[in-house]
Amino acid sequence: MENIILEGAISVKAALEAGRRECYEIVTDGRKPDRNRNYILNLAKSKGVKITEATPDRISELAGGTSHGGLLAIAGERTYQQIDDLLSHPLPFLALLEGIEDPFNFGGALRSLYAAGVTGVLVPERNWCSAAGVVTKASAGASEFLKIAAVSDWDQTLTEIKRHGVRILCAERKNAVSLYESNLTGPLLLVFGGEMRGISAKILRHSDQNVFLPYGSDFRNALSANSAAAVFAFEAYRQRKEH
Repeated sequence: MENIILEGAISVKAALEAGRRECYEIVTDGRKPDRNRNYILNLAKSKGVKITEATPDRISELAGGTSHGGLLAIAGERTYQQIDDLLSHPLPFLALLEGIEDPFNFGGALRSLYAAGVTGVLVPERNWCSAAGVVTKASAGASEFLKIAAVSDWDQTLTEIKRHGVRILCAERKNAVSLYESNLTGPLLLVFGGEMRGISAKILRHSDQNVFLPYGSDFRNALSANSAAAVFAFEAYRQRKEH
């Protein structure tokens, strides 16, 4: 099992609070702690996590950079949830992210989805371990708190989701209706693809409705997954709040 380096107070605190991965050790530069750092160190102590003081140079060496703020965690792999866990919510508000290769974009999308109230995320099975620190930091810790299911069989999974009364809406321009004319209330799964390849045919065939975002200019390229996720998810949040 590969160890993960999580750097910075936001990432370390999220990992400790969420409890979706084991934290083996907290490494700090020994600077006088502020309230937030005191909270993190006390939380680590309460969980029996080893706390080690090291020089800033040693921490930068472990983190592979200097943006750690003098605090990092050595942690294990994240645990993932089952589809049943995502469907156990009384009003599922789910998202599916496919084909996003950039960990900064992926983490940013998770950040937007969590902020908008998404209750669970589906992703393809892949090893994000090498980029887990980037994803956690880019998501401002949201990747630790979200329920995330890693899926290997999309046909089986999406069929099961629809059997639970969840509508599937794909961010896809072909045969689509405007986002602002779409009903985003009720049990819902929003699907987003990467900018290069979009959503695969194996997922699109399960779509109940394709939805597009009207632009305010003649721009003809796709938004980043992060931007699209933010706009779609917050429109869903607005509708669901008013419903």
